[in-house]
Amino acid sequence: MQWIDVGVNLTHESFNADRDAVLARARSAGVTQLMVTGADLTSSMAAAELALRWPQVLYATAGVHPHYASQMHAEHLPMLRALLSRPEVVAAGECGLDYHRNYSPRQAQLQAFERQLALAAECGKPVFLHQRDAHADFLAVLRNQRPAAGGVAHCFTGSAAEMEEYLELGLSIGITGWFNDDRRGAHLAAIVARIPAQRLLLETDAPYLLPRDLEPRPKTRRNEPMYLPHIGAAVARARGESSEACARHTTAHARELFRLTPAPSG
Repeated sequence: MQWIDVGVNLTHESFNADRDAVLARARSAGVTQLMVTGADLTSSMAAAELALRWPQVLYATAGVHPHYASQMHAEHLPMLRALLSRPEVVAAGECGLDYHRNYSPRQAQLQAFERQLALAAECGKPVFLHQRDAHADFLAVLRNQRPAAGGVAHCFTGSAAEMEEYLELGLSIGITGWFNDDRRGAHLAAIVARIPAQRLLLETDAPYLLPRDLEPRPKTRRNEPMYLPHIGAAVARARGESSEACARHTTAHARELFRLTPAPSG
C-alpha cells in the first residue's frame, strides 16, 4: 500500500534533530509522498527548499495562515507569487479564516484570504484551506472566489452540513488524526462514508494531532507521518472499505488534485 500525507508541518522545529529519520520511518510505513505545509513566507520558503532536497517525495504549499494574516502586505505578493510559480509548490496555502483565536484581526484575515485565492487562480494552483469558527464568512468568500483548480478543506472537523457545502464547491475533504479521538471526532465517523472516494484526502498535520487511540503512545507525544496508515485504517473501517482500497483512492486523488509525480521506486 502507498499512502500520501497531504499536510505535514515538516519545517517545525521539533523535526530539526531527526527530519531524515522521520522521513525514513514514514517510507517504511508506506507513506511514500508528503506535502509540507507553508504557514507564512518563511516556512513556505523552507517547505519549498525541503521539496527540492527530496524530489518526488516531498512537495510544498506556500501561503499565509490566518494567524499571520496581519503580517501579509501588498509588497509580499510578488514573493508569494514567485513561490507559487515553482513546480515543487503544488498548492496555495495554508490560507483561510480562524475566528477561534483571532490572532489577526478579522478584516486582515479576510483580505489575506482573498488575495491568496486570487494568486492561486492566477498561478493555476489548488488551495490548502483552513477554517475554524468562521464557516459563514469562509463559505461566502469561497463562493465569491471559487477555486478554479480545486482544493482541500484541511483538517476537516465540521458538521455534515458544512461538509456538503464544501463538496458542492468542488473541494476535497482532508481527514486527520482528529478522527481517531472518540471525544472530539466521533461525529466524523458517521459522515465520512458520505465523502466520495475521489474527494477524500488524508493528512497527519504532524507534529500536531497525534491520534488519541495510538498504542503505545510515543513519549514525546509528537505526531509523525508514519502514523498516517493508522488514521487511514480507522477511516476505512468507518467507510466500510479495506485499508488497501482507502490507500488506493486517496493516493490517486492526491496525485490528481495536486499533480504529483509518482514517487520513485526503491
